[in-house]
Amino acid sequence: MPLKLPTEAHMAPILEDGLQEIGVEYSAEQRDKLLAYLQLLISWNKAYNLTAIRDPREMIKLHLLDSLTVLPYVVGERLIDVGTGAGLPGIPLAIMCPDRNFTLLDSNGKKTRFLFQARCDLALTNLKEINSRVEKHIPDMAYDAVLSRAFTSVADMVAKCAHLLSAEGVFLAMKGKFPQSELSEVGKDYKVDASHILQVPGVDGERHLIVISRNPATIFN
Repeated sequence: MPLKLPTEAHMAPILEDGLQEIGVEYSAEQRDKLLAYLQLLISWNKAYNLTAIRDPREMIKLHLLDSLTVLPYVVGERLIDVGTGAGLPGIPLAIMCPDRNFTLLDSNGKKTRFLFQARCDLALTNLKEINSRVEKHIPDMAYDAVLSRAFTSVADMVAKCAHLLSAEGVFLAMKGKFPQSELSEVGKDYKVDASHILQVPGVDGERHLIVISRNPATIFN
């Protein structure tokens, strides 16, 4: 039997409770845009297989709230979400941070078509989507932060995205369990600034945000 989708009116209290629990302040417009994005994701997922998660209630927890747990650690004016897929965490963050500019990068054409539609439907003027492999994307200006959510290993992320990051920028890598072995493979040109434990309401399992920056001793070498 096909899943019966709840309406936005049914989903709003679930989202509102979750946002309150993770300490995110929001306007009615931002809440409505998050719900509209969710409905768009549900609709397109039927044909485009954007996410393996089908239950809208689980999507709220595992996609929207999970993405927004990193909100306190978002820095800079120009950010890029690499391997963004369906726009996670980039679209929820762009909705909540209208004063910051987000680039969503993915090599999958179907996914970037969805990102284009989401940007237009949600009127996200602070967001743009790019269909490209990360190593082929050469920005006009380096980014203040490079974000990823289950993109690749931390060491591979740093290596593949080094050309995207400004001298004083940071990598923000969303991971599950603390990636000790991955961090040991990060080169000497970079240093781990912080590791934050992320708590998603109603979700078991570890979640971490790893913050990495360039080693000052190597920036000008």
